[in-house]
Amino acid sequence: MNYRHAFHAGNFADVLKHIVLARCLIHLREKPAPFRVIDTHAGLGFYDLKSKEAGRTGEWEGGVGRLLAANPPPDVEKLLAPYREAIERVRAFHGESIYPGSPEIARGLLRGEDRLILVEKHPEDARRAKENFAFDGRAKLLERDGYESLNALVPPKEKRGLILIDPPYEERDEFEQVVDAIRQAYRKFSTGVYVIWYPLKAGLPVEAFYRAMVNLEIPKILRIEQRVRGERSGEGLAGSGLLVINPPWHLKDEMTLCLKFLNKILAAGEGHSAHCDWLVPEKSG
Repeated sequence: MNYRHAFHAGNFADVLKHIVLARCLIHLREKPAPFRVIDTHAGLGFYDLKSKEAGRTGEWEGGVGRLLAANPPPDVEKLLAPYREAIERVRAFHGESIYPGSPEIARGLLRGEDRLILVEKHPEDARRAKENFAFDGRAKLLERDGYESLNALVPPKEKRGLILIDPPYEERDEFEQVVDAIRQAYRKFSTGVYVIWYPLKAGLPVEAFYRAMVNLEIPKILRIEQRVRGERSGEGLAGSGLLVINPPWHLKDEMTLCLKFLNKILAAGEGHSAHCDWLVPEKSG
């Protein structure tokens, strides 16, 4: 896909991903025991929406730009508040054009004893991310391959945590790499919350990805998807999705409510849709 994030920061896919991430972390905070967040494809952590890259696509205008200009109903606004507060906090410190990536959204929701592990493979991005988070002793940057690192990083010593897997899907076998990484990590850390982002675009093997995830025989996999337009051959990203393993108890209801709102304000063409369902339900009995 050649998905360089600087060109796409703050787009509709980021909005959905970061809302889900924030909601999951809010629920993890409800118990007093510390937790650890592991971000396998961390990126820079901050993005300037006035940069040359972001300006070339202008995708943020159809994503976070629309969200910040909207007036959600009170029940939706309450759910969006942690995400919106993260944006406001970053802009207060770094400027009105700065958008927080997943690492900064996670860092802002940590408590004193919680920890954040950022993994970034590309040397220049890793260097910049390390500089961006050097001020916070709760965050640690590893310049390594995200998939290889995940197996070594679980289970976290806290025995509680969230794993965010958000690769660029540049490799032909990226979906297979994701499935394999989950297979290995889940064996060692079956109680963690896993949040897996994936693109929705004509020609991608998404159905095969679903089948492979189901075949792992992992219970409780929630599927959250939004298409801002229909998928058409030869066109770019039409939507995005997240699979959440061990989702917090209320996440399905929360995201069903949020998606009704997001489907209205982020729609970009015919065929737009949004839904939240169980890819694999919890085992009964």
